[in-house]
Amino acid sequence: MSVSSDPVLEGVFGTYTITAADRREVSAYRWSVLVLALAQLALVLQWRFVGSAALWPWLVLMVLALGFALRWIHIYLKPLHRALQLLWLLGSLGFLLLALRQGPAALPVALLEQRGWIWLVGPYFAALTGLGFKEFFCFHRPEAIGLTLVVPLLLLGRLSGLLSTGLGAALLALQAALLLLLALRKFPMDPAADIGDKSVFEEMERRRRGQLPVAGG
Repeated sequence: MSVSSDPVLEGVFGTYTITAADRREVSAYRWSVLVLALAQLALVLQWRFVGSAALWPWLVLMVLALGFALRWIHIYLKPLHRALQLLWLLGSLGFLLLALRQGPAALPVALLEQRGWIWLVGPYFAALTGLGFKEFFCFHRPEAIGLTLVVPLLLLGRLSGLLSTGLGAALLALQAALLLLLALRKFPMDPAADIGDKSVFEEMERRRRGQLPVAGG
């Protein structure tokens, strides 16, 4: 009989183990965040040095990467987790609608020239802000709080017209750099740090099941 090598940790509601499946989920989350950061940075650099044409593949990659990151992120409160996923879905549909209305190639220009479209894609960035807030809440990394603050500042600044295109692009580049730093600093971390206290997840799941009506009752 083989003995499991999974570490046993002490949690608030008892012991728990970090399994190989847990480690795969953490790896998938970290790679998703890294791809998201690289895609956004590539978008900013291409926009700065080449122009706004053909930026849509980077947007598609950003949308997919954030979706996968929110699939694998560990958040104790399931309603909050679902809320972030819903925001991502709404924002993704907003990007899709904008692409259908304006054409994929004209998507960045439409967002710049018609600020009202920001309301449509704003939920995507709200989900991204939520990811940054979760990282700051759990690990107190300065780049995470920077990410959490820069995204709303960028959106509100553009919506209000107080941010010029140049300053908005600079903030977008700053946000991409902060996200990349956050992603790179996560890889040396123990997977258990991203998973959190599994005994809390397990206890919340037990309580949720206990609240279900008994069959035939």
